[in-house]
Amino acid sequence: MAKSMQPYRCGVCGYIYEPGRGEPGQKIPPGTAFEELPADYTCPVCGAGPRSFLLLAGRTGRYLCVACGYIYDPERGEPKRGIPPGTDFRDLPESYICPVCGVYAKVGKQAFIAID
Repeated sequence: MAKSMQPYRCGVCGYIYEPGRGEPGQKIPPGTAFEELPADYTCPVCGAGPRSFLLLAGRTGRYLCVACGYIYDPERGEPKRGIPPGTDFRDLPESYICPVCGVYAKVGKQAFIAID
């Protein structure tokens, strides 16, 4: 089976496992594909097992800052910051910071999760 770096959504509660973020609370490092998760992996929100997760299809590419709620929308981009419309979140530099709370709280790209 090919490894997928695509996010998966928990069918029970809606939590999204984002491979680029990993699961720090369960000591799963960033970059861990869903297929590489341990057999005893459980959803950090509701406790459902991996069989409850489905590949997240039909995504818009929007990402949520977990610190302040800002939503990065690739259709909009951030032209005032030099990020043109159509720029996928994954194409943002690793130095990207949240335009709302990043300057003060030093919240960077790792604090964003896929929302749909």
